[in-house]
Amino acid sequence: MKHVIVGLAGHIDHGKTALVKALTGIDADRLEEEKRRGITIDLGFAHLQLTPNLRLGFVDVPGHERFVKNMLAGAGGFDLVLFVVAADESIKPQTREHFDICRLLEIPRGIVVLTKCDLVDDDMVGLVKLEMEELVAGSFLEGAPMAPVSSTTGAGLDTLRLEMARVAASVPLRNAAGHFRLPIDRVFSVKGFGAVVTGTLISGAVEKEREVEAYPSGRRLRVRGVEVHGDRTGRATAGQRTALNLAGAGSADLARGDVLSEPEKFHPVRHLDCRLHLLHSAKPLKHRAPVHFHSGTAEIEAEARLFGSTALKPGATAYARLVLREAALLLPGDRFIIRRFSPVSTIGGGVVIDIGERRYRKTDDIAARLDVLSSPDAAARIALLVRESRYGVPLSELVARTGLMESEIAAAAAKAALTVVLQPEPWYIDPAWFQAARPRLVQNVRDFHRANPLQPGMTRLDLRNAVLPDSPPFLLDALLAAAKEIAVEGETARLTTHRIALKEDEEQARSAIERAFETAGLAAPAVFEVLARSGVEAARARTLLQQLLHERRLVRIGADLVFHQSAIARLHQLLAARKGERFSVGAFKEWTGISRKYAIPLLEFLDRERVTYREGDERVVL
Repeated sequence: MKHVIVGLAGHIDHGKTALVKALTGIDADRLEEEKRRGITIDLGFAHLQLTPNLRLGFVDVPGHERFVKNMLAGAGGFDLVLFVVAADESIKPQTREHFDICRLLEIPRGIVVLTKCDLVDDDMVGLVKLEMEELVAGSFLEGAPMAPVSSTTGAGLDTLRLEMARVAASVPLRNAAGHFRLPIDRVFSVKGFGAVVTGTLISGAVEKEREVEAYPSGRRLRVRGVEVHGDRTGRATAGQRTALNLAGAGSADLARGDVLSEPEKFHPVRHLDCRLHLLHSAKPLKHRAPVHFHSGTAEIEAEARLFGSTALKPGATAYARLVLREAALLLPGDRFIIRRFSPVSTIGGGVVIDIGERRYRKTDDIAARLDVLSSPDAAARIALLVRESRYGVPLSELVARTGLMESEIAAAAAKAALTVVLQPEPWYIDPAWFQAARPRLVQNVRDFHRANPLQPGMTRLDLRNAVLPDSPPFLLDALLAAAKEIAVEGETARLTTHRIALKEDEEQARSAIERAFETAGLAAPAVFEVLARSGVEAARARTLLQQLLHERRLVRIGADLVFHQSAIARLHQLLAARKGERFSVGAFKEWTGISRKYAIPLLEFLDRERVTYREGDERVVL
């Protein structure tokens, strides 16, 4: 079944709520004050099964100027609008403001409904039609159907239903495969059930028992129940008026303006770059002017920052940055409205382009950057975001920045020929940067060999700190795998052509160092004494010691405790013959003939090597 959201717009007391009731039999005014005063104050909802395969969900909005902010909370989810004008009053101030809002939100289609036609003659109806044709000329409503009706007598309602069915047929299906997002427009409690929220599901789907997150608070919730147009169901999809019964929060923990979405999928933002259009009827918008920002169901105070300009002229469109006083879940492509503070009125709107909070420099071509990010070319957008990142971007971050599905990003990255590293998740890298980084790695290792000819190579940690500081470790692995000139041995990287060439005195010193530890067995000499007797100065002696340790001819088990590998091998053999035996430190000293000075560090080393296992004051040979 196809679900289409129909919004109503128009001046106060032009018959929007009466029209909804005449079409659906449902009174959308739910508040006691609304019924007492006879005006719509907040959003009202109703539904109509227009055909067996088409269900319309109606969102009735306030027409009074004081409640335009409530109107905006519902307008973002409209698939089509019934633009209501009373035939006995014609165009009024909120007629124009609602019309501006619908245009700024780029509501794609609609029907002009002339209400209260029973109160005027045909000539008056014809005059109002002409006035409306003049108002909507050049807009999305130009050429739209105009339906004269009377909610009192029922005249014209059948024709309106036919027009709604015809226009609704052109409404594309919402993206049920996209990321789940539900802007909350109502929050209340139901006795025995707890917190309930409602909203128009703008993308994706939500199922019973699913975990969701309330943005921007980050509160995790569980969906206990799902209703669509008052009917219980197991799943709601994009384009449906949806009510969710939530576990994990009370009604006081949620509010209109919050957005339910997938846990840890997105980042609430306070800075957004946008394309901003100022209405012809507005006054010039100054740089850093305060505004009311409306998007989805949220209303937030904000500051408009213009790029390279002191003011935006009426009727002009420009790139700008909006700085929000409170964080909100926004994604590129989201439409918004701005209203001035005093007197409160709609002055413009636009579309979100980037939410990355990039810091611009004076030399940056901001317009060129935002031209790319606002283009329909997903490959160009993804390539730019990756290129701007120091070390590339993980797939999850690109999802959060763009709102695209993982499959869409993978396809765009492939089209842009980005380099991808598959650990720990797909990580996209600018190929030009990747190619430039490889020779820098090689040069750093070459410089290290020149400065340290006796060292076998550069440690991976030192190499990463030198060339890729603060980068994820797997990025170095990917670059080293691509650098055929570098060989990696454990934690050491060297040029494949590098060979250690010792001088005669260094050969002699190396042999002396190894021999000193070999002959000592398990009664290892102090390292500083061995190096002092090596025959070369201290710096070269330490380098020769590091060579022997790297080659595992010597084994370090403490800061100043080194053994020859043959002594450790004999110790392993001794313990292998006692597998499963329980022993004390004293027994170990008797077996090896060493003092406690050596016994304790050796036993701790054997524990680390999982040769022995300590249980209280004793150990077991594994």
